[in-house]
Amino acid sequence: MTPADRTRPGSRRRVTELPPELQALRLEKAVLVGLSRGRDATQAEASLDELRRLTETAGAEVIATLTHRRDSPDPATFLGKGKAQEVRDIVRAEQADTVIVDEELAPGQLRNLEEIFGCKVLDRTALIIDIFAQHAHSAEGKAQVELAQLNYLLPRLRGWGESMSRLGGGIGTRGPGETKLEVDRRRIKKRISNLREEIEDLEKTRGIKRHERARSRVSSVALVGYTNAGKSTLLNTLTQAGVLVEDKLFSTLDPTTRKLVLPDGRPAVLTDTVGFVRKLPHTLVEAFKSTLEEAIRADLVLHLVDGSDADPEGQYMAVRDVLGEIGAASVPELIAVNKIDAISEVDLARLRRRFPEAGFVSALTGEGTEALLEKIAERVPHPEIEVDLLVPYDRGDVVAALHAAGAVLSEEYLEEGTKVGARLREEQLGRLERYILPADRKRARRSR
Repeated sequence: MTPADRTRPGSRRRVTELPPELQALRLEKAVLVGLSRGRDATQAEASLDELRRLTETAGAEVIATLTHRRDSPDPATFLGKGKAQEVRDIVRAEQADTVIVDEELAPGQLRNLEEIFGCKVLDRTALIIDIFAQHAHSAEGKAQVELAQLNYLLPRLRGWGESMSRLGGGIGTRGPGETKLEVDRRRIKKRISNLREEIEDLEKTRGIKRHERARSRVSSVALVGYTNAGKSTLLNTLTQAGVLVEDKLFSTLDPTTRKLVLPDGRPAVLTDTVGFVRKLPHTLVEAFKSTLEEAIRADLVLHLVDGSDADPEGQYMAVRDVLGEIGAASVPELIAVNKIDAISEVDLARLRRRFPEAGFVSALTGEGTEALLEKIAERVPHPEIEVDLLVPYDRGDVVAALHAAGAVLSEEYLEEGTKVGARLREEQLGRLERYILPADRKRARRSR
């Protein structure tokens, strides 16, 4: 091509190399490696497929995936010498930037693999933490992610050695990664302590709001589920919240609370929580514990299951595992199977047999949401009601029981008996109806 051709209008030429300013914009190339133990090959493939989605969410291009069948991880290289050499050959042939392993690596394994591959190596935990770092926007979310990052990095400082600076950019280097990896252990511990204090202060603010809702006797419902199960979409459908909805894993991290009006007119609050995945890193569970406490303190957990997923039962159990870890396993639970508009009649029938008490909805179209609200109204406790009782003096045991239950608001001694102002639950109203003053009796019956 002549110089004239290059300047002639409408001429075309092949660009064999991107200019320097555009080379930096290319996607990071990643090779994914999983381990299949014993007979769980199907689970290993499902986990590796999820790792692919996580990698793409983090902003990288997956160029190869490998599954290695092995009874137990190799202590030195996790994969074993032969498989590690095979992965190295792929990295060199494809000019990959990163190898991501679908498990959590020990510091020594991480260092050894980086030396063998000659590129950056991440484990599943580091990848998920990086995604959280991209999506944290609030002060609390950023503090929780940084706390998780530092707790993950602290035991790996010695393992990374000279490579711990990782100043090259890309997955695993966001947030405090570029600066905190070069500080010593003492400064990291100090920063961890400061972050915990900061999160505790933010938690106190949320605790005040929870206390105000409790005083106003408003029931609370915590919306939990696997990431990308449609929690934000359902929150919008039920409450017109207008929160962000994206077809990405962990698109929202901060809890969002909105008012929910139940079919019987009672008010409630619905709180969307951070999504879960299989093998959710313990450091993240610990860091987000204050956020996840919305589920612990709720009157009802609304557990959303993605019915269109290849393994909805596995998603359900993964969420139950995390709920057990944070102490919310005993909170009353209502299962809602979402995305019924995207599944076949056969799969829908199977899910109805698997979750017979569940509500079946499409958060996108609104189908089934009215029936789901009815189920929520049945499960959440009715609010306490304030009434005046006149208890004869020969039934001092009734007054004593009210005091023991902490239900007494006021007490006055009259000629006919003890007038007690009390806050009663629904089951107490029936037992004490004979003592409720006529002015409050009709209101008490209506509340039931």
